[in-house]
Amino acid sequence: MSKFYTCSAATLMMGIIGTLPISVSAAEKDSFVDALTDGKVSFSARARYESVEQDNELKDADAFTVRSTLGYETGRLNGFGGFIEFENVTDLGGEHYNSTTNGETEYSVIADPDGTEVNQAYLSYQGFDTVTKFGRQQITYRDAPFHRYIGNVLWRQNHQTFDAFSIQNTSLSDTQLSYAFVNKINTIFGDDRDSDLVGTGVIKNGVIDIEAHLFNAQYSGLSFGKLEGYGYLLEYEDAEAISSKTWGLRLSGAPALNDAWNLLYSAEYARQSEYNGGTMDGQNYYLAELGAKHKGWMAKLSYEVQEGDGTDSFKTPLGTNHAFQGWADQFLTTPAQGLKDTYLTVVGNVFFGAKLIVSYHDFVTDQDNLDAGDELDIMLEKTFNQHYTVGVKYADYQADDEFPSLVDTEKLWVYGQITF
Repeated sequence: MSKFYTCSAATLMMGIIGTLPISVSAAEKDSFVDALTDGKVSFSARARYESVEQDNELKDADAFTVRSTLGYETGRLNGFGGFIEFENVTDLGGEHYNSTTNGETEYSVIADPDGTEVNQAYLSYQGFDTVTKFGRQQITYRDAPFHRYIGNVLWRQNHQTFDAFSIQNTSLSDTQLSYAFVNKINTIFGDDRDSDLVGTGVIKNGVIDIEAHLFNAQYSGLSFGKLEGYGYLLEYEDAEAISSKTWGLRLSGAPALNDAWNLLYSAEYARQSEYNGGTMDGQNYYLAELGAKHKGWMAKLSYEVQEGDGTDSFKTPLGTNHAFQGWADQFLTTPAQGLKDTYLTVVGNVFFGAKLIVSYHDFVTDQDNLDAGDELDIMLEKTFNQHYTVGVKYADYQADDEFPSLVDTEKLWVYGQITF
């Protein structure tokens, strides 16, 4: 397959300049300068304390880290523009945790390594109902944080981005068509990490080399919901055996029953199998959700299945997996036996307008129906004046002897964030 070169931040900005004619009139010069100077600065900072306690030989982990970003988006010149964003993660409380890169392996993992990097840097074009981006960027196809297949892993301090060409078109009524070609995945682990992904040495210096084609189509013209179809073709350059393709279809909606009540539902099916040298036997994915919304409160019951046969299982390696199957992160990678997750979620506004989320999960393996434990998750979060957020979050996973590879795990987070 052909490959393309993804620019560094400096090279990208030179490329933006290089798209303009060498000889321009005074008015055009002013337009170019205006496009560069009339842009928008963005800034965010998130300070977070995280603790992890596990029923094993690892020491309890405690981390106090700060994530900060500084970005600049240019104005538009004939539809063209650019964006660059720097990201820094700093440990402030001593390394009493395994960041996955600091060598403190006697502690439980809190995967927030220190580091500074260019988080995003891309050239973009907007016109003809189309948005095109080339360079380092975030790619998502569903509302945050529910990025099941393709996501930015926004809960971790170092976000995941993609070196890619992407295009999104909305010319057809109520329709959004998206495609991306990705040749590098910049993982949450930063530049110092060489590690495994589902059992292979595919992450090198924090990066996964890949040739991925991402297709996504969404139609919202139905009176009762939205229809989404997708295809994600992943070919790993350093781990051909795990290359896979996933094709799926999803229908979801929240139709009004009356002035006070809305019905909530989702139904989804996907099939994952080998792709371009991959070796996995095909596995299925199922999701069924049913719930209701009433006066600021929501409750829904969900049943999610990722099939597994003891060797291969349905996986979502590029998704924001923290948002699924429990916040204790015990199933970030689907077990070889697969996983069935039955869970109840309740969301509502409580005192002073704070948002409360409570979720309970019951886990069973797909193969042999082994009890894989249960988990209680609770989060309380409040946003002030659109720019300031504070929150506390707790996860308690209780393992079961029928599936002995996991242990009891408790996690606690306390955090505050500023975004401009």
